[in-house]
Amino acid sequence: MKIISDVGNYFLLMKQVFRKPEKYSIYRKQLLNEIDFLGIDSLGIVAIISVFMGAVVTIQMAFNVDSPLVPLYTIGFAARKSIILEFSPTIISLILAGKVGSRVASEIGTMRVTEQIDALEIMGINPPAYLILPKIIASMLINPVLIVLSMFLAMAGGWLAGSLTGLLSTADYISGLQYQFKFFDISYALIKTVVFAFLITSVSGYFGYYTNGGALEVGRSSTKAVVNSSIMIILFNLILTQILLA
Repeated sequence: MKIISDVGNYFLLMKQVFRKPEKYSIYRKQLLNEIDFLGIDSLGIVAIISVFMGAVVTIQMAFNVDSPLVPLYTIGFAARKSIILEFSPTIISLILAGKVGSRVASEIGTMRVTEQIDALEIMGINPPAYLILPKIIASMLINPVLIVLSMFLAMAGGWLAGSLTGLLSTADYISGLQYQFKFFDISYALIKTVVFAFLITSVSGYFGYYTNGGALEVGRSSTKAVVNSSIMIILFNLILTQILLA
């Protein structure tokens, strides 16, 4: 019954979130701030993880392709497919669920327990829209940029790993990256990214908004936000893969 109650409250909150804003200029300024806080601040961790995971994927592929009958360019091909279809959109989104989700939930939860949200209501402002909507839009705009950057960095990391270890030449790796390239793979990854961005911010915003108590409850809401948004990412990854690739 708790799950049904949470789902119902979530949709009721989203109904309030997407109401017409009171003043667009305030929301525009808030949106720019959220793009900076939720997106630009995540560049470092996205870059580091992407480079090293791209290198790991390439090295693993190289050690598994040990048959002389299999051309070496298949290493680059397999690495590209893994990075674009699954690693960058899904794994990076899970990383962002931990970083961004906990931040969103703790920020809104702190505002709830310190009665700042009550003050917004007294001022005639719609708190769900003011607090959550800019975060949702900012994530849906900036996360695809982060994922595209992750793709390039991961493939660059794979090239560095192959070249420095001598497992794969630059020519073979680039040939593999270009082999049977389909732009739909990029589109598929970005569609997933936008959906995941919405889930991360909306689910985290929900748990933060309905925080009750004090500092301890803020921490619990933050944990719930990360866990539940990660579960939703995995679930919708399966659903979107079935819809878009089946």
